[in-house]
Amino acid sequence: MSREIQITVDAHNPRALSGFWREALGYIHPGPPGVTLAAGADPLAAWDEFLAGLGIPEDQRNTRSALEDPDGRGPRMFFQQVPEDKITKNRLHLDLRAAPGLRGPDRMTALEAECDRLVALGATRLQRHDPAPPMSAGHIVMADPEGNEFCLD
Repeated sequence: MSREIQITVDAHNPRALSGFWREALGYIHPGPPGVTLAAGADPLAAWDEFLAGLGIPEDQRNTRSALEDPDGRGPRMFFQQVPEDKITKNRLHLDLRAAPGLRGPDRMTALEAECDRLVALGATRLQRHDPAPPMSAGHIVMADPEGNEFCLD
């Protein structure tokens, strides 16, 4: 029997970091449990209202955030607030499949375009690895706004 997974990310600012990953992945913020959102409603505003209704102080409403794949194919992402800074390289990271099936210059052009888009959203470009056949098709190493490494593959 297979299992579903959730990717959990430690963060200083869960709402902001989930906003970056929402744009990077095309995911959505789900609404609060038991709340039906009207078309076009802001799920984060709905969460603020929901948490206020539960008596959660405003300074505690950014301790967690979540994202879901609107197509239901990808794993749920959960962002939890932690006090400590990120100190070393991630032992586990995400690969964003930005150029599946492409090879050579077309692949690297597609990766560079996605890199530019993500940098505009707050990511940092760390390193480009050009194709080195037969073992590597090429990729770009990046970091999200809180320094978590990920690759454009």
